[in-house]
Amino acid sequence: MIYLDNAATTKVSEAVFAAMKPYFCEQYANPSAIYTFAGKSMKAVDEARKDVAGLIGAQPNEIYFTAGGSESDNWAVKAAAETYRAKGRHIITSAIEHHAVLHTCQYLEKQGYEVTYVGVDEYGVIKLDELAAAVREDTVLITVMAANNEIGTIQPLKEIGEIAKRNGILFHTDAVQAYGHIPLDVDALGIDMLSGSGHKLYGPKGIGFLYIRKGVRIGAYVHGGAQERSRRAGTHNTPGIVGMGAAARLAAADLGENMKKQAALRDYLIQRVLDEIPYSRLNGHPADRLPGNASFCFRFIEGESLLILLDQKGICASSGSACTSGSLDPSHVLLAIGLPHETAHGSLRLTLSGETTKEEIDVTVEELKKIVGRLRSMSPLYEDFCKSQEG
Repeated sequence: MIYLDNAATTKVSEAVFAAMKPYFCEQYANPSAIYTFAGKSMKAVDEARKDVAGLIGAQPNEIYFTAGGSESDNWAVKAAAETYRAKGRHIITSAIEHHAVLHTCQYLEKQGYEVTYVGVDEYGVIKLDELAAAVREDTVLITVMAANNEIGTIQPLKEIGEIAKRNGILFHTDAVQAYGHIPLDVDALGIDMLSGSGHKLYGPKGIGFLYIRKGVRIGAYVHGGAQERSRRAGTHNTPGIVGMGAAARLAAADLGENMKKQAALRDYLIQRVLDEIPYSRLNGHPADRLPGNASFCFRFIEGESLLILLDQKGICASSGSACTSGSLDPSHVLLAIGLPHETAHGSLRLTLSGETTKEEIDVTVEELKKIVGRLRSMSPLYEDFCKSQEG
């Protein structure tokens, strides 16, 4: 098997798994209890909080553990809207956000809030002039992702943070794809809230966090006990938290080297595909993109068929098209960057890990060439196109 869907999830690294193991059957105490046995669990939670915070230049007491990135996004957007509704009911986001943000914004619109969806350019970079023009006196939140989950484009967070600060608006970023993969510094970038998830950086599923800058007043998301300083009730997922801390620590130690290695392999993959498969295009920014992300569109084919045939060859990938989730519409991200429907339907996302090899890339490209050729040979659209070229 060749696994090239690391944007969807990564495998838990052996070192992370080893760090988690004692907290299932040996050190299993509830960290909130007062006896010594529980104190060891709480110490592990505190250490993990430091490691998670350190990766973004935050303080440990600004990190709140959640069940994952979607919960963190929901918390940040809904709580900010509710807390600051006396100031206004206007939110600004981008047209290419993850559905955890988009659907939350749509929910708030039904509650009487107004949302401005700022457009992006052909590479998926948010239009800063449009963002600045969208600011109103009643704007309470700007929420723009750090890097896009489909096309890998990294957003100009510093410039967005400056717009937010200049206007006294909270700035939240969904950094689920970026955390642990590119450098992030919440102070330098002017970020007030940041969402992250463990399973995107070789940690476990079911654990994430929300960074909330000290002094930012937003309400609790889960009510009940006093966990997470009374802002997110519920018994701590100690093994998951320990695993996320270990993953963050490992990412911090090797961030530069991992970025360099993955970017080189990514560029090799991109070059081979664009050179060897006609009528293919790269989606996203050619340079300002996640180190392990390569997103393509192939004209005259359907992304779903491409995925099925790759899977038959033991290659795990994903498509920017929503066809695999039962929708007839292509990805909202690909439409937002200006691709026509027929092109957007032929999309493929290949995302690398630190363990991906050049040999795996070579095998994938060779199989991809065969599959695209096979699908086009059965396409009436491709046949008509070839005839038009001959004429």
